[in-house]
Amino acid sequence: MKLNEISDNNGARKSRMRVGRGIGSGKGKTAGRGQKGAKARSGVSVNGFEGGQMPLHMRIPKRGFNNIFAKDFAEVNLGLIQKAIDAGKLDAKAVIDHAALKAAGLARGGKNGVRLLGKGELTTAAKFAVDGVSKGALAAVEKAGGSVELPAAQPSEHEKKTARREANKAAK
Repeated sequence: MKLNEISDNNGARKSRMRVGRGIGSGKGKTAGRGQKGAKARSGVSVNGFEGGQMPLHMRIPKRGFNNIFAKDFAEVNLGLIQKAIDAGKLDAKAVIDHAALKAAGLARGGKNGVRLLGKGELTTAAKFAVDGVSKGALAAVEKAGGSVELPAAQPSEHEKKTARREANKAAK
């Protein structure tokens, strides 16, 4: 086999349909859009349009709530961490943080850090530096002889404003 003899399987790469290239092509003149009407024109989207009738997606009642202020944590269970330690992907002697969990392939996403959850069993004493931990996970880590370090709580915007106001009053 030579490099110049390598090729895709038949049908693996299908070239796009070239429309409007003469009547002999089978897709000439109206380019498969039929005669006139909104769908024959460019720049018109009719998805969901029901001729002026209230569209289905607006008629159906809405349910639920999407919190725009919700924190995005990568949730990691203790059982998976124990598996990674046993497999040698994580070093139990070092501090286990977001970067270490990501490198081991355990933490996906987590814009706001990592949260430990208590599913599974942890038998190795390990030190964690994470952004959140459940009560069960904290108890399991401490039972195994480890510790969990959480970041210091940041004051809210309201608390900051109140503190500034108090400082200004004291200065006067």
